[in-house]
Amino acid sequence: MRIVVLVKQVPSTDKVKMDEKTGTMVRSAMEAELNPLDLYAVEEAVRVKEKIAGTEITVISMGPPNATYAIREAIAMGCDKGVLLSDKVFSGADTWATARTLSSGLEKLGQFDLIFSGERATDGETGQVGPSVAAQLDMPALTYVSKIREIGDGRIVVERAVEEGHEVVESSLPAMVSVVKEINEPRMPNLMGKIRARKTEVTVMTAQDVGLDSSKAGLTGSPTRVVKVFYPSLSRNGTIVDGKDPEKTVEKLLQFLKDKALV
Repeated sequence: MRIVVLVKQVPSTDKVKMDEKTGTMVRSAMEAELNPLDLYAVEEAVRVKEKIAGTEITVISMGPPNATYAIREAIAMGCDKGVLLSDKVFSGADTWATARTLSSGLEKLGQFDLIFSGERATDGETGQVGPSVAAQLDMPALTYVSKIREIGDGRIVVERAVEEGHEVVESSLPAMVSVVKEINEPRMPNLMGKIRARKTEVTVMTAQDVGLDSSKAGLTGSPTRVVKVFYPSLSRNGTIVDGKDPEKTVEKLLQFLKDKALV
């Protein structure tokens, strides 16, 4: 069985800056890490590999050259290969253009039985890329998967977390599976895994390598635009009661509660 896991490198800090001209995130000189929610997708792929002999896992990501860090982290957890789609024309991509780029890379790499992805990326919070890749590759998309019940013989049975509880869904393979964090507990990479990840060569592919027209990639190929960037202002108005006069203090507090209809 051939499995691919979609991962993303995201900022590891809450001090995210936006380019107000392009509406895109400024990622240079920013600490980064493997998207925390992608860890559950990596873990589930490795668990399938441990159950089904002969399974091979390829990790693929789109990003700048230093995104190989996120790929190597996934390899350290038990994945086998890594592919980075990296090209200046990919920068500024929205979710559609990102999915188009990933789909082009997957088409070049050949057929896969399963595509795993995390529920969403912590820097964008859209949850659109995984299902969009499935749509562009014309395969079923199983979202919010909290458990894999069965897999094999060209089919997969999963449980999906929905508002009413859980539902059981069966699908043919190949299929895309977007998992939620309730599905497992990601493992910590061991020393041997880290050594193997460091020695594993990550394949880097450009727009030309995947046969993607630059007009369909990056900011140019993105049908959505951020038209305005603004930062919310926080204002807090309050009254300080010093408590020097206990009787007046109690009166003020009672009046405050009455004004707020709390008493």
